[in-house]
Amino acid sequence: MKLFKYIIVFAIINFGALAIGNWLMNNGPQETWYLSLNKAPWTPPGWVFGAAWFTIMACFSIYMAYLYKDAFSSKVQGLFIIQFVLNVSWNYIFFNQHLVGLGLVVIMGLTATIAFFLNDYKKQLKLKTVLVLPYLIWLCIATSLNMYILIHN
Repeated sequence: MKLFKYIIVFAIINFGALAIGNWLMNNGPQETWYLSLNKAPWTPPGWVFGAAWFTIMACFSIYMAYLYKDAFSSKVQGLFIIQFVLNVSWNYIFFNQHLVGLGLVVIMGLTATIAFFLNDYKKQLKLKTVLVLPYLIWLCIATSLNMYILIHN
């Protein structure tokens, strides 16, 4: 029962981060600026982003609940806060402010943070580590999309 409470708490925080990021991007994906960019040929259709982030945050909430329950430390807390700030701020930096280069730096930092989670806690969480893989894989794709836009615009 305690694990379920942690899952709910992390789901509220993680989906809250998505909501804040969505609000901060100020309708960015539908703005003329974004629509006129040269985007990577592998850019998925818009609906994929919503489905991907829903799945990612559901899995990450479960992952964080296990991590909190089994290996909580100030390092875990710090990494979680860093990923929260980077995740939320990327939307504002990229879509709202159109700072594509800084966006790339932020998303690379976010990717590194999630890679730290994967690497540093795989011995403790074992098979549960697969719950963080969707986040890491998606960030690799998103980083490549951001980099393509930086290079080709």
